[in-house]
Amino acid sequence: MQVDALVSKPLSRWKRPIKHTRVIALVGVLMAMWCAGLVGVLVGTRIHSETASTRYSVSTKPIVVAKPRGPAFDSRIDVAAVTAALRPSIVTVSSDISEGGVPGEGIGTGVVLTSDGQILTNAHVVNGATKVRVRLYGEREPRSAVVVAADKTNDLALIQVDVTGLKPAVLADPKSAQVGDDVVAIGFALNLDGEASVTLGIVSALDRTLVTDNGALNGLIQTDAAISSGNSGGPLVDAAGHVIGINTAVARGDAQNTASNIGFAISIGEVLPELDVLRAQANGETRSSGFLGVALSDRVDGGKGAIVGDVSGGTPAADAGIEKGDIIEQIDGTTIDGSGGVIGAIRDHQPGDSVTIDVERDGKKMTFTVTLVDRPTTVTTG
Repeated sequence: MQVDALVSKPLSRWKRPIKHTRVIALVGVLMAMWCAGLVGVLVGTRIHSETASTRYSVSTKPIVVAKPRGPAFDSRIDVAAVTAALRPSIVTVSSDISEGGVPGEGIGTGVVLTSDGQILTNAHVVNGATKVRVRLYGEREPRSAVVVAADKTNDLALIQVDVTGLKPAVLADPKSAQVGDDVVAIGFALNLDGEASVTLGIVSALDRTLVTDNGALNGLIQTDAAISSGNSGGPLVDAAGHVIGINTAVARGDAQNTASNIGFAISIGEVLPELDVLRAQANGETRSSGFLGVALSDRVDGGKGAIVGDVSGGTPAADAGIEKGDIIEQIDGTTIDGSGGVIGAIRDHQPGDSVTIDVERDGKKMTFTVTLVDRPTTVTTG
C-alpha cells in the first residue's frame, strides 16, 4: 500500500489544456518500508517558501475556533447545509511549477482563515512554486497570492491574498472529533469544472501517523470520505459545519496490499499550534524543531513501539542514557505505536524542551528525561 498526497489536476484523459500534473510526494506506509533503518528523530527545520511581497499585509486577525462539541452531532450530517455554509470559505489554489525544467501547473484547495485574505493549504500544494494564484468563491478570475510561510515537515502553508471581506471558516474544537462521526470532504478534486466536489464519509480513526520524505505527520484523522488529487489543502468538515482537518493524503493499493477508502487529514489539534508557528515565521521569526539523536525502525513481531537502531554520540539521547535496542513506548505519556510517532512527537518540540521517554530494555521498563537541542545542520538523518 502507498499513500499519495493529494495535489493535482485533471488526468490526461480529460484533455484539459494544463500541460503538467503536479505529482505529490509518495509516502510508503508498509511496515517493511518503515523498518529499513528509518529516519532518526527529528525532522527538518521550518522553511520559508517565498518572501511576502511588500504589497501584502500579513493578517494577524484571530482564527475562528468553535466551542466544544454540541447538539449538532446528535443527528446525521446535513450535507447540503454544511456545504452551503462552507463554500464561501473554500478557494482554489493554483501554482506555476517547474520540474526537471518542464513547466507545469499544480492545483489544490485552500481554506479561508481571516476576512483579510489569509488562507491555509498544504505545503506540497505550493512547494517550489514560482507563482501562486487563488480563485475566490463566486469569482471567475484568479488573484495573485504570496506564500508567506510554509512548513514541509507538517505539510502546512499560509498564503496571503490582497482582499478583504472574505468569510472565514470556523475551525473545530480540537477535542470534538470522535470515531464514527459523519464528515464531508470538500475540495477541487481533479480540477473539474464548476464548484468544489463534496463527498460524505465518517471519521474512521484518530491519531494516525504517516512517515513522509520530510519526516512524519502525526495526529492524522483517517476517513472513508472519498478524496482525490486536487483535494489537498481542503477541509474535512463535521456536522456542525466546522473544519476538523485539512485533507492531505490518500492510501492506494499495490501488488501486496489492498487499500479502499482510506484518506487522511491533518487534525485541527495539530493545525492550531502550527498556525502560531507559521504566523511567527511570516513575521520573520525563525523557529527550529528539537533534535533527539536516534535512528529508528518499527517492530516486526506485531508489538507496538519504536526500536532504537542507533544512538549518535554527544546527542541528547546518548547523554540521557538511551541505548541501541531500546524500545520507545511512550513520550510525555503518549503511547508510541511506531517510529513515525517518535518522529512526530519530537518534531513538535523546540530546542530546550525537556521530554520524558519511557522505554523497554531487556524486559525492564526505564524512564529518561531528555533535553532536546537544535538539529545540527550537518545531520541528514536526525
